Amino acid sequence: MSGVRDLTIPVLCLICLCLILVLIKIFHELWWAPSRVKHLMGLQGVKGPSCRFIHGSTKEMISMQKEAVARPLGLSNDIVPKLLPHVHCWTNLYGKNYLQWSGPRAQLVITEPELIKELLSDRERVYHKTKHQAYAKKIFGDGILTSQGEKWAKLRKIANHAFQTESLKGMIPAMIASVEGMIERWKDHEGKEINVYEDFRLLTSEVISRTAFGSSYLEGKAIFEMLEKLTLVTSKNLYQQRFPGISKIFKTRDQIESEKLEKGIRESIIEIIKKRENKVMNGEEDSFGSDFLGVLLNAHHDADINQRISVDNMVDECKTFYFAGQETTNSLLAWTVFLLAVNTDWQEKARTEVLDLFGKEKPNPDGITKLKSMGLIINESLRLYAPASAITRRVDREVRLGKLNLPANIDFFVPILALHHDPQIWGEDVHLFKPERFSEGVAKATNDNTAAFLPFGMGPRTCVGFSFAIIEAKIALTMILQRYSFTLSPAYVHSPVKILTTRPQYGVQVILHPL
Repeated sequence: MSGVRDLTIPVLCLICLCLILVLIKIFHELWWAPSRVKHLMGLQGVKGPSCRFIHGSTKEMISMQKEAVARPLGLSNDIVPKLLPHVHCWTNLYGKNYLQWSGPRAQLVITEPELIKELLSDRERVYHKTKHQAYAKKIFGDGILTSQGEKWAKLRKIANHAFQTESLKGMIPAMIASVEGMIERWKDHEGKEINVYEDFRLLTSEVISRTAFGSSYLEGKAIFEMLEKLTLVTSKNLYQQRFPGISKIFKTRDQIESEKLEKGIRESIIEIIKKRENKVMNGEEDSFGSDFLGVLLNAHHDADINQRISVDNMVDECKTFYFAGQETTNSLLAWTVFLLAVNTDWQEKARTEVLDLFGKEKPNPDGITKLKSMGLIINESLRLYAPASAITRRVDREVRLGKLNLPANIDFFVPILALHHDPQIWGEDVHLFKPERFSEGVAKATNDNTAAFLPFGMGPRTCVGFSFAIIEAKIALTMILQRYSFTLSPAYVHSPVKILTTRPQYGVQVILHPL
């Protein structure tokens, strides 16, 4: 018995020691580290809302968001108080740069263009992509959006190759064919109301399936549907905070559903990959192809092991492109049609330009580059309704940004929408739809604050697919304007919402008038 007691005492001591260490770690993460950051930033004049235990300032954010969603907007383009109400409130209260809290993690919110330019240019390679929240990681994995260093460089090189100028030109016939299919369906709605947002969702999904994966929309339909469900779950849990470690023990219904969806998306993508792979292995095809999937497969089978990418890499890149390629262009098209339905003078300008360049013929690569008025319209649409409402970064070591000395392990939050709607940058007419503000380029439109227009980011991590999105949007708008004029339906309710991207909550209903 004494021997058992002799063993029990050291075991109990070890358990007590482990508990003490865990408590010290929790105390450090939840109280000491946030208090230290708040003190250091306060000494430099950077203030912000309180950091509450576990939740940080997320409870206030959620409360503001609920209130904002309930407020009617009319047809105003002043959407920052609705989509980023905490930024709108706290920049007015604490200044251009302030400190907010994602749980115990400090987030420095920056709205000064010069600081943003320094941050996103990242000449010293010290500002990294923020680690995705658990739900968002299930959408993007560890692909080009989040990876760092050599892995990111390798993935970026592959993506650049997939979206180089010649490759994009080769995608144009598939884009045109997809738009033709959509317009054919519209014949049944002439003179009637149509929700273009839903049709653009199908269109952009079809374009991605054809151009990037050499398949039809039906083959990728399950992936798009699962991604949409996962997006809704992710958006719902964006600001949710739980006690450290508890989510691994007690899983919520949303966690269980998100894991199931992630598994289903992965299995569907691997099936598409194997189908392409088997065609080459069985001699049905000579190569993996030159589209996005083909480029990924060529990299997966690269003879140089250092250049090779894994199956997981391929899956993550496919997930990223399925989501980002579809959502970005869908949002851009929907909001542009809304703005042109309200501002019919600009709709006529765009139509005149289209008919002068193409008549009733299909758009061609040379003509697409000459669509100047449409380029101005698209820029103004991206300014007012940027698909991504914010950019995030993090830093792992102490660093100096502008005049600020920043501690290690701090995140950065760049509210794109707030910048795009800042009257000090764009003028007092900031909320008006005025494409002409871009007639002399972005620099002149923003009083030389080029870092104030960020629909696709800035610096080395600028969105690699932005040219793809712009070309697709120009082709779709060209072919619509050739056949229809459109006005806003009386049934339309203006309610932009943030569900990872900037979406019309109830769609965009317009009346189609055949020309």
